[in-house]
Amino acid sequence: MTNAPAARRDIPDATVARLPVYLRVLRALSGRGVDVVSSEELADAAGVRSSGLRKDLSYLGSYGVRGVGYDVERLSEEITRELGLQGDFAVAIVGMGNLGRALADYRGFATRGFSVRWLIDTDPELTGSTIAGLTVVDFDGFRPGPDEAVIGVLATPPASAQEAADSLVERGVRSILNFASEPLDLPDSVAVRKVDLATELQILAFHDQRTRPEPEPLPDPFAEVTS
Repeated sequence: MTNAPAARRDIPDATVARLPVYLRVLRALSGRGVDVVSSEELADAAGVRSSGLRKDLSYLGSYGVRGVGYDVERLSEEITRELGLQGDFAVAIVGMGNLGRALADYRGFATRGFSVRWLIDTDPELTGSTIAGLTVVDFDGFRPGPDEAVIGVLATPPASAQEAADSLVERGVRSILNFASEPLDLPDSVAVRKVDLATELQILAFHDQRTRPEPEPLPDPFAEVTS
């Protein structure tokens, strides 16, 4: 059973952050020919508790069928619609250093409904060159349509991030993924997600050292030898 959109409550940010994970799992299940999935199975594959998953999906008005589960294809469509992924989103990557080039070459964007259409750099030696089949332009060459939804991806050095973000916003970009370590000062109307790779590695290091077995103590070379 699915409620009308008008009956839906505001969705918490934490739930929104988990919806792409559910969608990824659902698409994998669909690819294997699975038509129905229980909340326990979906939660286990997504790495969350089943009670939390059911609460998340209730914000969409989707409650599944007791004793049966969720229709995989229908739930995928509901989440896709809620995330606004019915059509392709245009992506503009700013900064054609090593990270920017790697992102430009990443083929996973297209399979998730994102189309990289602009590669931007202010270095005159890079503008006009071709990377991943696209011509690198400066900000003067970045001209999205007036009604075109564009997500900006900042892969610039930290010192250039604010200026690059301001240039994107001036050209109508309202959503930015920030790989630079510097925080951005932008209007509240601009949605910003920060990706700090070093922080993520530190979190993984924390979990790794907690699960690593304690090393065996080294023998004391000065201990007395007893016969």
